[in-house]
Amino acid sequence: MKKLLFLLAFVFTATGMASLEAQEYAVRNIHNKAFKEGEVLTFKLHYGFINAGIGELRVMDKSVKVAGKACLHVVATGRTLSSFDWIYKVRDRYETYIDEQAMVPMKFVRDVYEGGYVFKDKYVFDQQTNKVNANGEYFEVPHYVQDIVSSFYFARTLDFRNTRKGDTFQVPMFLDKETHHFKFRFMGRTTLDLDKGKFKVMIFMPVVMKGRVFKNEEDLTVYVSDDDNKIPLQIKANILIGSVKMTLTDYSGLKNPMTSKID
Repeated sequence: MKKLLFLLAFVFTATGMASLEAQEYAVRNIHNKAFKEGEVLTFKLHYGFINAGIGELRVMDKSVKVAGKACLHVVATGRTLSSFDWIYKVRDRYETYIDEQAMVPMKFVRDVYEGGYVFKDKYVFDQQTNKVNANGEYFEVPHYVQDIVSSFYFARTLDFRNTRKGDTFQVPMFLDKETHHFKFRFMGRTTLDLDKGKFKVMIFMPVVMKGRVFKNEEDLTVYVSDDDNKIPLQIKANILIGSVKMTLTDYSGLKNPMTSKID
């Protein structure tokens, strides 16, 4: 699931971050037009021709208070199918609590089982002092740092209407005791045929590190609905040992009509 969430995070790493970082945390107020409580996105994962797993992103029905801030509670889960468990079993759960005003995480929890590897994380963010308590260790982080799940939701609040082909963007994200700066390029607009219909989409190409997972820097392509919801419809990746494709199979509780669907 960590790899799937990295794919989602790569989708939107952050138009306008430079101007936002220049402001103080206390005055940032982002108007979220893209999603609401109760939204559910479901995905299927294919490894080559094999149906390998499913994932879900769910904004819980009720907001919660964290450090006095009203927060959206988002849960991301991923698991391999029973037919794939004998190859590599995955049972992952990620949770983030996002300040509704500033669209930054206040708390992040990770509980993963991947191929026998078990790991748990708890991060508590102090966005005013730019610090994070990660499992009892303290780290300095940039203004408006995100976690691996919150970055996806923050980026959906951004306006890509004036983005031009070739524009490159980045966002800071804290994970595994360090801040990562992910970059991606906007590659234009097209249409995409899926089982659920035909959609107008925006194309993003993350700049990935070749050698460890990917053969080339441009081996990852993401197709995002070209409407006010800005949800990922399909992600394609060429990796060193094959190809991976993640496709949206169902959605509900959207804040806006799915106007990108054209038939």
